[in-house]
Amino acid sequence: MRLRTSGARLLTSDRVSLAGRRWEAESARAAVVLVHGFAATCEHPPVVAVAEALHEHGLDVIAYDARGHGRSGGSCTLGDLEEHDVAAAVEIARERCDQVLVVGASMGAIAAVRYAASEHAENGLTGVVAVSCPARWRLPRNARAILAAGLTRTRLGRLLARRHLRVRLSSTWVTPEPPVELVEHVHVPIAFVHGERDRFIPPGDVYELFAASNDARHVEMVPAMGHAYDVAAVPAIVRAVDWVLEEQLALEQLPA
Repeated sequence: MRLRTSGARLLTSDRVSLAGRRWEAESARAAVVLVHGFAATCEHPPVVAVAEALHEHGLDVIAYDARGHGRSGGSCTLGDLEEHDVAAAVEIARERCDQVLVVGASMGAIAAVRYAASEHAENGLTGVVAVSCPARWRLPRNARAILAAGLTRTRLGRLLARRHLRVRLSSTWVTPEPPVELVEHVHVPIAFVHGERDRFIPPGDVYELFAASNDARHVEMVPAMGHAYDVAAVPAIVRAVDWVLEEQLALEQLPA
């Protein structure tokens, strides 16, 4: 398949400018908006690996640097206002494809679920794939989780994140609805992908999310997978996207 990549610039409804990248497939059957996790960008190798796998599967792909990351403006809110980033990318994706899915990992999964649960998604979103998504605002008691809390919730941590991770974190932390409450309001097919080796989000979270979701739901636990866009996650993500497309087709064929 011919690979055509290009840069893109997105503007959110709250006037944040985002740097993006798109992979265009010939006669694409659908488009995927790919949402990265904390401290990544659309040029991060694991993100690119997922994008290229989906593109080779006959799909358009749009990825972008989330607010507060990389070449984008704004400040990171850990999946809250990032809903607007997803909305801007979905609008761009619809320029070429009627069917648009959102695939998000970790912080990106929170943003993807938040967008899918919003009234903005009621106009034609095909489905969502949530990778390594937390169910509630809790962290495991390990060094990685403690470091993440320190980086995001203290002034010194935010300074270190800006200097060493190139992430500009918002100084205001709110407690929005957790994903387990949001999935109840997602009315399109939703698939969950999680790793048995995830040391950041407990594997039990995915089953809590699955139980709270509506009927069009799917889950895959990947034995060799760690957190977010782990290399072991790529085949499972492709399968999840296929499931969403097949499920949406089946729903469309149901009698009115």
